Amino acid sequence: STLQWLCEELEYSDLVDKAVSSFTPLERMSWVAAFAISAYSSTRAKHKPFNPLLGETYECVREDKGFRYISEQVSHHPPVSCVHATGTGWSWSQTLRIRSKFWGKSMEFQPEGSVHLTLHEHGEEYTWNKVTSCIYNLLGQDRWVDLYGESVITCKQSGLTARILFLKASYWSNKKHEVVGTITDNTGAVLQNLFGKWSEALYVGKAPSGRCIWRAGLEEPEPYYGFSKFAVELNEVTSVERSHIPPTDARLRPDQKALEEGRLKDAENIKLRVEQAQRDRRRQREIDQVCNLFLIDN
Repeated sequence: STLQWLCEELEYSDLVDKAVSSFTPLERMSWVAAFAISAYSSTRAKHKPFNPLLGETYECVREDKGFRYISEQVSHHPPVSCVHATGTGWSWSQTLRIRSKFWGKSMEFQPEGSVHLTLHEHGEEYTWNKVTSCIYNLLGQDRWVDLYGESVITCKQSGLTARILFLKASYWSNKKHEVVGTITDNTGAVLQNLFGKWSEALYVGKAPSGRCIWRAGLEEPEPYYGFSKFAVELNEVTSVERSHIPPTDARLRPDQKALEEGRLKDAENIKLRVEQAQRDRRRQREIDQVCNLFLIDN
């Protein structure tokens, strides 16, 4: 589910923990920038997540990583997802709406909304935007994904700004997934340089030498669909959770469960019924609204 996919952005939440324990604003901004970039390491081209139903939720409590995550699909048309997580000394949230453009052989996804991270001990709030993603070769077997645009991370309390440029890949170059950036103070002076790849690692310093502050974990091979170990674990319902999670939890969707169990035909049929039922409910709500307006006017 998209709500679970958004939770994957917390796979490297230890970077936020490092920001909380850092002593200087520059160190904290460096760790926050690494965390913002690490969120894209879960980007996959081959498999699209389930679109959540209106009112669908997902919760994740990871005591081993020290965070609690909750999310809900708050709008169906347009689709809007709201997520919130808390850890030791920090909280993170975002409201996400994605606009898509179909270009024939590729599809572009433009996210709207901001990501917010608060480091409570330091009284600092960081805000940043997400960049555009595009899936290429939609009709072929060899799909691949690229990210491009600029993500700007600001912190009013410290006056520091990180500008991270996601470089668009070229058909004539083997270079993909590259990012370059700077951290500046409130006068615009460059305090630190950043470079690396959003799918692999981030370095501070000047290329080609630099100190690595984040490195992506190794992905599991098929049949795990390119999921990391963390992503695979997001679909588990533990014995402790089973009696506590609400019926709206994404892990309880019958179509998603059928797909997980390899019942592809059943999954497709159930998915069609579930989505049609949602469209029927939406039409009924619209009819009820018109009827209520008519009663009020009369």
